[in-house]
Amino acid sequence: MFAERLKKARNDKNLTQQAVADFLEIKLKAYQHYEYNLRKPPFDNIVKLCRLLEVSADWLLGLRD
Repeated sequence: MFAERLKKARNDKNLTQQAVADFLEIKLKAYQHYEYNLRKPPFDNIVKLCRLLEVSADWLLGLRD
């Protein structure tokens, strides 16, 4: 669920994967692993993603609709 919501939130903001990776200061491949559900981001990157994408951590993590 996290990967799907992450991709949706990124697309809703019209951001590329590269733009988000740059914001997080990680490699594109590392970010793609988040969207392809191959790896979960560390807590600090979840916080950064929530700020960038303007979503709550509860929503992004699938704890609420």
